[in-house]
Formats: sequence, structure tokens, C-alpha cells
Amino acid sequence: MSSKKIFLLFVLITILSLVAAQCASAPAPTAAPKAEPTKEEAKKEEPKKEEVKEEPKKEEAKKEPKKEEPKAGEKVTVDTVIGTEPRSFDPSKATENTSIYFIRQMFLALTAFDEKANVIPSLATEWKASADGLKWTFKMRSDIHWVHRTADGKYEDLGAVKAQDVVYGVRRTLDPATASEYAFVLYLLQGAEEFNTAGAPAATEAVTNTAVATPTVDIKQLAENVGVKAIDDTTVEFTLKQPAGYFPNIAALWIASPMPQKAIEQYGEQWTEAGNIVTNGPYTLKEWQHQAAVYIEKNPLWVDAAKVQIDVFGGPINQEASTAMAMYEKNDIDVMADPGWGVPLADLDRVKGDATLSKELTIKPRLCNYYYGFINTKPPFDNPKLRKAFSAAIDRKSLIKNVTKGEQRPAHSFAPPGIFGTVADNKEIGAYMVMENYADQVKEAQKLITEAGYPDGAGLNVKLMHNTSEDHAKIAQAIQAMWQEAFPKAKLTIENQEFKVFLDTLLPGAPDENKPDIYRMGWCADYPDSNNWLNDVFNSKSVQNYSKFLNPEFDKLVEQAAFESDPAKRLKLYEQAEKIMMDDNAAIAPIYYYTYVDMFKPWIKAVRSPMTGDPIDQWTIDIAAKKAARGK
Repeated sequence: MSSKKIFLLFVLITILSLVAAQCASAPAPTAAPKAEPTKEEAKKEEPKKEEVKEEPKKEEAKKEPKKEEPKAGEKVTVDTVIGTEPRSFDPSKATENTSIYFIRQMFLALTAFDEKANVIPSLATEWKASADGLKWTFKMRSDIHWVHRTADGKYEDLGAVKAQDVVYGVRRTLDPATASEYAFVLYLLQGAEEFNTAGAPAATEAVTNTAVATPTVDIKQLAENVGVKAIDDTTVEFTLKQPAGYFPNIAALWIASPMPQKAIEQYGEQWTEAGNIVTNGPYTLKEWQHQAAVYIEKNPLWVDAAKVQIDVFGGPINQEASTAMAMYEKNDIDVMADPGWGVPLADLDRVKGDATLSKELTIKPRLCNYYYGFINTKPPFDNPKLRKAFSAAIDRKSLIKNVTKGEQRPAHSFAPPGIFGTVADNKEIGAYMVMENYADQVKEAQKLITEAGYPDGAGLNVKLMHNTSEDHAKIAQAIQAMWQEAFPKAKLTIENQEFKVFLDTLLPGAPDENKPDIYRMGWCADYPDSNNWLNDVFNSKSVQNYSKFLNPEFDKLVEQAAFESDPAKRLKLYEQAEKIMMDDNAAIAPIYYYTYVDMFKPWIKAVRSPMTGDPIDQWTIDIAAKKAARGK
């Protein structure tokens, strides 16, 4: 080693010693060091200590890229764009992918999913069901703490997450005052529906726009009747109305996660703003400039903070995929993926043909469905024959080949391949959407529209709406052209709205007269079971039921399937439900089953999740390669 290097090493050691002395009074993770969590973790840590002692030169070389960051006062950062303004970082209120993506970085639920969609421990270390399947008991870790990042960037340890925080979170989601749009998912808990629908508005009222007389109720007592209780600080017990073997999947949802009661009561609606928010995950909120940017920062008090390389993740909010692509190609951002944009449709052929960009492209199946919904209660689309005609007139194969180009699969059902209960491989259901010859589909569509009373589309003035996006616009224009050719006398217009406004427009309780006739929507798996698709979205009680598809027979089937213990019987029930929805009612027009069409710079090693919210704490980055690419 040269004298210059020795001198620099001496200086570096001196500086680090001073920094360590200054930080001695800073709060430390309460749980560190962990009390020998597992033998496996102990084995992982041992070689690192050994390496430092025996091979200092190699260790220095390995750590060199990371050591560059503190010298310049920088953070190890993954730069991206955010595709749309998040609706809420409140676990009780979030419903759309962007919000959920960030929530899953900041809040731990009892369980989680691995890369193969298997349920794995998270806040809970183990769980078991009672013999009758009605009670589920979860044992929790004691080393996960609530953390507050102050407005000036300091971190406060607020103590361990307890079972009582889970009870509070579940009850808060169900509290009618919270107005959670996703509370319906927890109705499998004893007393949950009674609590959530107490007072006004009840879920059914919101969907049907009808007044429902509600007697005076004791809200506090209803809350206490919900089937969730803390046995002790690290044990929480759930009681179900009927057995549901998939309940550990529900325990992975943000709506059932522990929530910080003190912060929520202190800050009210502002509790999720940067400087106020209290979290318990590997990241917390650094910055949220509404309509402008979102950044999350590594929680230094996280029990496994030493294993997390990425310090900061985020970027500007940008609704244009083309702008994001230009930033990617200039190395201004590192990824083209959630929570931003995948590869724009207009660039996909070029990317596939480029020697460098093609190596950074990833295309693989995704548990999502891209569909057009009809407002089933709004004339003229309260007529199932008209809905079926418009669905049949979509050439899904041509759309994928010539517009989306991402190896998607034409859809004829709601639940996609990979979901328990899917009928994606049963072409007898929704056959009118995926005929071998598109000309036959058009003939069927024209026959149906004539039977509906609108030959060639005469007399129809149809409005299609999508949320603002260049790619959604391209798809809408392509489908508009298909409809115009099939129904030449129809008047067809396209409108778009910013995503938050768009969702508010579509809420079941919003006035039908302010809604489009047809709307663009997508649904991605929260857990890999058809209950999450058919029951959670299109049950008449669901506030996610933007189509206002109200069918008692369908409701009965999906509710029965939710609690059926025999897997074969569940499959049969979901098959019947899909048939009612697609063949008998054409409630929606499924278009294609998604694929990931993403790009990652070669210096990013990403761990992906089949559900919304990749585990950023498991990502790694070659920061030296990133700097070199940026000319730094």
C-alpha cells in the first residue's frame, strides 16, 4: 500500500472516529443487538466479522462504492418517477397501487408474500387456526418498533409494536367514521360488517344510491364486538364468522396492519404527512410534495437496518410515460417500473431492437387484469346485450399485437392465470370475447346491438373515460376505432381525468349522471385467491364495485366460496360466478391479463413481488457503476 493510501486511510479512520463520538447520544434501535434471532442469521453475520479481520484489503475493495457516499454527504439512492399522485398513505384508506406500493415499504403487516406468492412471516412469527377454523392466533415479534421521523430529519424510537396496535388498526379500518373503501374485505371477521355498516352510509346504500334507515346503535360496543383481540402484547387473536383457510392472506393486507393510534389522534387527517407520520417498517416518509414528488428514506432504527443498502427511494410525480423513458435513457432514473411507468407502448419495438436496452427489458406475467367497465345502472348500458356487444367488438389479439406489444394474454374472465379459482384456461366462459376469427366476433356484436335496439349503433352517444396516461389513450383510441367500424352509426367520445378525480367520479355512491358509460380500470392481486377478485371487487356490498354490478345470485356464490373449506367446491363456485358475470351479464369487458414490461439499469438488482409493493429493503445497487454511467 503506498504512503499516500496509508495517509488517506489514517485520515478516514480519524474522521469516522469523530463522527462515531458525535453520534454516541443518538437514539439506537431498541432491538439491537437482537437476542440471537435464528441460527441462520448468526451464520450470515459471522463471515462478515471474519472477513474484516483476515482480509482487510478485500473488504475495503468490496465496501468502497458504499464508502463514497458519506464522503460527499450523499445517500445511496434509487431514482425513479411516481406515475400518479398517491391517494393516501393511510393504511385504512389506501386502495390504489401507488399508495399501496409505498405503504408496504413503511408498514409491516402480520404476514407477507414471497416472490412465488407464498404467505410468509412478517410482523408475525407464527400462526395457527383452532380445530374448528374459526379462531386464528398470531404470535408477533417484539423487536419491531414505531418510529417517528421529525420534520428536520431526526428519528425517535416510540417503542415496540404491540398486539393492541393491530386491534386498533383493524377496528379503525372498520369504523364507519374512517370511511375506508376497502373495509369490506374484513367482513369475514365476526362483527365486522355490523360495525362497518352502523349508521350512514352503509356499504349497500353507497352502491345502490338508496336511503337505508339505520337504528340508533352503540358504536363503541360494536367496535368491541369485532373478532379481533390482544391476548397479550405479542399475541393477537382473530375470530371469523365461518372458517376461511386463506385468512393468513388477509393478514398480509395493509388494512389489517397495526396503526399508530397516538399519531393518528394527534394529527388527524394530516398524520400521514412527512414530519407527522409514524411507521414501523424498513422505510419511512422523507418527503411528499403533493402533485410533485415522493421520497422514502431508510429507517435507521429498523432492526435490520444494517442489511438494507438503499437509503432513499423515490422521485418526481410524472404522469407521462414518455418523459420517464427519456429520463431513463439519460440515466436520470434507474427503473421503469412500479410505482412509476413501464416501457411506453410507443417505445417498446425500439427497446426490443436495441442491443443495450433489450438486455434491461423484463417481460413476464403479472397477476393483473386490464378491463373496461360498464356502468350497469346507467342507461343505455343497463342492457346486458349492449354491454356484451361492445365487449365482443374488441379485437384483443390485434390490440396486443399492434398496440400493447408486451406479450399480454387476451382476457375473457376477471381473475387471471395464477389465481386460485381462475377460469382463464376455460374458453367456454366468455367465448364471445376470444373467438378464433375476429370477424365472427363482429358478427355476434352486430347481432347483439341490433337486438338491444341500436342497429349499427344508431342512436348511441357513448362516452369512454380513462385516467390520464399516454398509453391508456392509445389503447382507448384503438378500441374506439374497432367500435366505430363495428357500429358505424354510433357516436363515440373519449375523455380523461387525473387519477384521484377519476376514482372519485367512479365511486358507486357518486351520481350516475356524472359518470362515463364505459371506464378503463385495472385490478392487481392483493392475495392470490379469487375471493380477492370476485368477492372483494364485484360483490354488491363492495365500494370497489365501480360497475355497480348488483346480482344477488353472484353475491351468494362468492360469499359461499369465501367460507367453503373444500377447494374443489370453491373452484366450482368461482366458475359459476365468472359465468354469471361474463356470459349472463357482461358486467365488464376484460381486455388482457397483464405482464410486467419493465426496465432496470444493470446496476440495480431488484427483488420483485407478485403483489403490489416490491421489497425495496432487499434491493441492491452498484453505486460505483451508477456514478460511472452518469459521468461522476
